[in-house]
Amino acid sequence: MPAIKQFKSLNIAVLTVSDTRDEETDTSGRYLVEAATSAGHQVVEKRICKDDKYQLRSIVSNWILAKNIHVVLTTGGTGFTPRDMTPESLEVLFDKHIEGFGELFRQISYQQIGTSTVQSRALGGMANGTAIFCLPGSTGACKTGWQDILLEQLDSRHKPCNFVVHLKNLDVDQCESRG
Repeated sequence: MPAIKQFKSLNIAVLTVSDTRDEETDTSGRYLVEAATSAGHQVVEKRICKDDKYQLRSIVSNWILAKNIHVVLTTGGTGFTPRDMTPESLEVLFDKHIEGFGELFRQISYQQIGTSTVQSRALGGMANGTAIFCLPGSTGACKTGWQDILLEQLDSRHKPCNFVVHLKNLDVDQCESRG
């Protein structure tokens, strides 16, 4: 019987994108911090940023460059209001898009909120060995994204594949063959 892969604790940065939230009212960012920590990961930084594309790019670019940050989770700015610009701000930083993240998020969300899910522009990408996942601003959407997708995909033991094998500065086995 093969040995079970060891859990790898990841260093995660959380960014809330909002013109109105502060630390007291940021339930979505707080949820992501608590969920990641409960799963055994380390939240190395949490910030709140106004809906400003240059601020967003600056913060996330620095996290992409940091050797100790494996995953960036953002919440907010993925809708259609004039100030929502997280996708446009961050996708230019991606080396590769993770199309399946947004697709799966909307598929799962459809079961919860029906056709309103088409107004979510949740997305994911990889940049410099850092996984970036952009979630909507509602706490319910953050719970859906974490519990139904990210919890498993950020767990080095998840089979047949997970994102941990693609992250910088980690020594993990590659995905198992499906054939």
